[in-house]
Amino acid sequence: MRVVGLAGWSGAGKTTLLTRLIPHLVAQGLTVSTIKHAHHAFDVDVPGKDSWQHRQAGASEVLVSSARRWALMHELRGADEPPLGALLQKMSPVDLVIVEGFKAAPHRKIEVHRAGNGKGFLFPDDPGIAGIATDAAVETNLPVAHLDDIVAVARLIERSAMPIADVLAGRSPDLLD
Repeated sequence: MRVVGLAGWSGAGKTTLLTRLIPHLVAQGLTVSTIKHAHHAFDVDVPGKDSWQHRQAGASEVLVSSARRWALMHELRGADEPPLGALLQKMSPVDLVIVEGFKAAPHRKIEVHRAGNGKGFLFPDDPGIAGIATDAAVETNLPVAHLDDIVAVARLIERSAMPIADVLAGRSPDLLD
């Protein structure tokens, strides 16, 4: 498995870009999974449903299964949020895991930047950023692709992805290769 992230300020278009990248990468024959970091409480469960009631009653984990999918929800119940490496170890093997968020974690990232967002670039302060997907002009030695050029952004993703073993070992993404 190889891992790469999409990092950027809220509103930069990370999710929109990711939902355009996944079908392209899958069409290239890759298996792709994602990890999405949320900065707030979120729920994948519908209040009132059985699985929601199980969690509300205090279950540490609730696995919901059907003929179409299964999902495992794990309640931290006050424990610390697990680091990216621990979450990656829970993933089933695929060719590529794309991490949305976790911008402070030590893995390679493609910065997603939208000029209309009014925020600065992350890359000057993050050595893990290996490329930039933006709709703005930028002076940098990093590879840059336009946000709407899915083929070019996909190439950045594939070139920048690092082996999961390097992420788990905490190897600095800017020193690899």
